[in-house]
Amino acid sequence: MLVGGAANGVFGVAEQLIISVSGMRGIVGENLTASIATDYGCAFGTFLKNRHTDKKEKLSVCIGRDSRPSGQMLKSAVTEGLCKVGVDVIDLGIVTTPGAGIMVRELACSGGVVVTASHNPAQYNGIKLLLDNGIAPPPAAAEQIKRCFFDKHFELVDSLDSGGVTSNDQTDSTHITKVLAIVDKETIGGRKFNVVLDSVNGAGGRVTKKLLAELGCVVSAINDEPTGVFAHAPEPRAENLTGLCEAVKTGRAEIGFAQDPDADRLAIVDEAGTYIGEEYTLALAAKYIFSKWHGHLGRVFTGWKPVPQAATNLSTSRMLDDVAEEAGGQVVRTAVGEANVAKAMLEHNCIIGGEGNGGVIDLRVSPVRDSLVGIALVLQLMAETQKTVSELVSEIGGYYMSKDKFAAGKSQARQILESAKETFTDAKLDTTDGCRFDFDDGWLHLRASNTEPVMRIIVEAKDQLAAQKYIDAVSNIRKKIPG
Repeated sequence: MLVGGAANGVFGVAEQLIISVSGMRGIVGENLTASIATDYGCAFGTFLKNRHTDKKEKLSVCIGRDSRPSGQMLKSAVTEGLCKVGVDVIDLGIVTTPGAGIMVRELACSGGVVVTASHNPAQYNGIKLLLDNGIAPPPAAAEQIKRCFFDKHFELVDSLDSGGVTSNDQTDSTHITKVLAIVDKETIGGRKFNVVLDSVNGAGGRVTKKLLAELGCVVSAINDEPTGVFAHAPEPRAENLTGLCEAVKTGRAEIGFAQDPDADRLAIVDEAGTYIGEEYTLALAAKYIFSKWHGHLGRVFTGWKPVPQAATNLSTSRMLDDVAEEAGGQVVRTAVGEANVAKAMLEHNCIIGGEGNGGVIDLRVSPVRDSLVGIALVLQLMAETQKTVSELVSEIGGYYMSKDKFAAGKSQARQILESAKETFTDAKLDTTDGCRFDFDDGWLHLRASNTEPVMRIIVEAKDQLAAQKYIDAVSNIRKKIPG
């Protein structure tokens, strides 16, 4: 599968501080400072106290961070804010985002915080918020937190009622235990897979090396020290993973895994050192899960619907639909965003879910995208089928996919969407998030960004020629609508 076009960054004009359903992101020292982080901690703590008025005991929030050098400063600042409004803080240290999500529920916290800018370059950092279910706040709740932050309506407490800070170092072991419970450790271990791991000097190296060792793998780890000084651009895309591809080839490894800095996304390199694309991560994991539905999964998940379902967003490849259909399953589509996918998984009792950016969600572990889950499920699939990555990819097949974005204000974006509806009248239309048009030979998704004045266009078709006709059609629409 080919992916072209501009990279999906969070920022257009990087100088703007972004506050959205995903939390807060900005450039450290320019628009993201310690005082801002403290206020954001106050806002989140105040929101949680108002949300849990029935609790008489003091609320607790666990907080972790990725390895960026600015992380300690921002973590301390958020901690200060939470303590100022009377919320206890449990410091997890440097951990992955999925690990933090697991510990929110494991420690029965009222919420969680992860100081991370995910796949963005080192000058960025961010503050991701989680509710007590380990999922990011839904839009209405996120808006309440945002309003509390801007209005500075904080419920500050006196000295005697201030929150306290404790530490917990059990995230890695808890995370690994939960992941091992969803696979057969002995079957994977029997293969003694030769694996190359690239953790981009983020938070994932330590825990992932431990997991792979538990699974009996021979691991060559590159960029595994959590320095936060990224060895290459941190998004796990093909152009950033040439070193991993070369390491797989020279080391004659059977598979290469690449994580982003907070380890919620996973990209895969096959045994020939070829980057296969993040879209295949979810497809491969789902191939294993669906293959087990008529066996032990169908018995284990009592109360689940007779037709196995997966959930993903509108911008994710049809490969997941193909995998599901082969197993007699279905796919539930949601608006873009991890929280939307997790919500749908819980509502529809989905056996697997995630996004085409390499994020895999298995509710038995946590309702959070998790690269460790993706690694374990793909290795299990390889072990049971005795097939290479390239053979499994060939079985799934693939499409040509193009991802791009272009400048568009709110008014222009609305006009483009309306014109697209008039243009693609023969398509099946989904308006859950912008407009997704499904055709016999492919699909087109147009949506306005929530964080910058741009529109995103994702096209997938049987080949590049088929995709290009939809790209050209949108280009013609844009020419007729002034900016």
